[in-house]
Amino acid sequence: MTDFPSLPDDTNDANKGIVYVREVKTADLPESIRAQTAGVDHLYAIHASTGEVLALVPDRAQAFVVARQNEFSPVSVH
Repeated sequence: MTDFPSLPDDTNDANKGIVYVREVKTADLPESIRAQTAGVDHLYAIHASTGEVLALVPDRAQAFVVARQNEFSPVSVH
């Protein structure tokens, strides 16, 4: 999980450009993703305003960096 592809920029509603960052438990992810987490307890998801998961990253700070590198404005969600 070290290579991060560019995030899609096809959010087409009033919140275009805003993405949401939230912590997710790896236990709640599909098995195909859990198999790649090597015992990690949680990850941070970057979501489009539609709710679609755009990326999963190992920590919150990195989620904000990835979002900004892709010209999105990240907002933390609890």
